[in-house]
Amino acid sequence: MIIYTDDLTKVTADALAGFFKGWPNPPTPETHLDILRNSDEIVLAIDDESGRAVGYITAITDRVLSAYIPLLEVLPEHRRRGIGHELVRKMLAKLNGLYMIDTCCDPEMVPFYKSFGMEPANAMTIRNHQRQSGAERG
Repeated sequence: MIIYTDDLTKVTADALAGFFKGWPNPPTPETHLDILRNSDEIVLAIDDESGRAVGYITAITDRVLSAYIPLLEVLPEHRRRGIGHELVRKMLAKLNGLYMIDTCCDPEMVPFYKSFGMEPANAMTIRNHQRQSGAERG
């Protein structure tokens, strides 16, 4: 059974192994845990038998007007089970009432996000690929 939570107190880096598939320079599970800890809002999908995270979503928000959803991922072996849909649904409920909630996505994901009432828009980005695994810590 999948349990959805925003509580990180029992989540370890080991429980986050396997994410960022296909990234040339992915964050480590330890950096992934830091990403979750430093996000304004999170929802995790946890397999209650193994204790392993099988999906997550993050948001950055001012809690007044706007929010941005930078990351949503479900482990490949757990896709097509509604986990991503439930993660987005729960995150949008957390962000309910804000004027704008934005995300950037690959073209093939547009229908998925449209199913939540999101509309396509233009976006501008900077990608520092040498920092894909995370910012240097000083």
